[in-house]
Amino acid sequence: MSSDIYEVRPDGTRRAVSRDWVPEAPVALEFNGLSYAVMMATPADLEDFATGFALCEGLAGSAPDISDLAVAEVENGWVIRAQLAGLGIEKLTERVRTRVAESSCGLCGIDNLAEVTRPLPAVARHAAIEPAAIFAALRALRPLQELTRRTGAAHAAAWASCDGEISLLREDVGRHNAMDKLIGATARAGQRLDLGFVVSTARCSYEIVEKAVRGGATTLVCVSLPTSLAVERAKAAGLSLWALARDDSVLLVNDGSL
Repeated sequence: MSSDIYEVRPDGTRRAVSRDWVPEAPVALEFNGLSYAVMMATPADLEDFATGFALCEGLAGSAPDISDLAVAEVENGWVIRAQLAGLGIEKLTERVRTRVAESSCGLCGIDNLAEVTRPLPAVARHAAIEPAAIFAALRALRPLQELTRRTGAAHAAAWASCDGEISLLREDVGRHNAMDKLIGATARAGQRLDLGFVVSTARCSYEIVEKAVRGGATTLVCVSLPTSLAVERAKAAGLSLWALARDDSVLLVNDGSL
């Protein structure tokens, strides 16, 4: 928290105010002793973050493929170490050899444009979510966003049941990180995303759709409009996509339900 800041009005008057800043720090991810990525993230729920990241990157097929998770604060940030089993090991070593840039987005380490449109897994057959459940989840979402309430600068991703009850929520300075944390938290809890729907406060970009599909979600609700590529990817995978979710309306962008 800082008290050495001022709120300045149009007439030039100012008053001292106190604000909480959203935590942001470098977080290094190491799998099987190999350095894989460094992300800028909020250092909370980092076990969930590493799990969701590994699942979305295709380094693990399920939470049991990830073991010996350990989180340590170091001089310049945080380190998460874990062991991977199964087919992810081969992908891990290949990506470590070719990785040339680090980012918290869904394009981490992609080497050519063809990889951007690589096929997504087909979304499981699913029933439509009732609009009343979406509005119920939106009403429940805001009081649960503690970090956002304190700082006004965090993104949230939440999982809601088919009746709109939120049972898991994760926040982060990065919108992709919040999704990774949610996916990791549900996987570690043995909860299936397709038994409800995901709500994201972030811009509905390509990466948010990618992570939702790879995490096993069948329906994604976003508070903002999607990009053109996000819409294309949602339609191709069969993801039900709702956007511009407000208290009194929501836009059905793609109906992937039965």
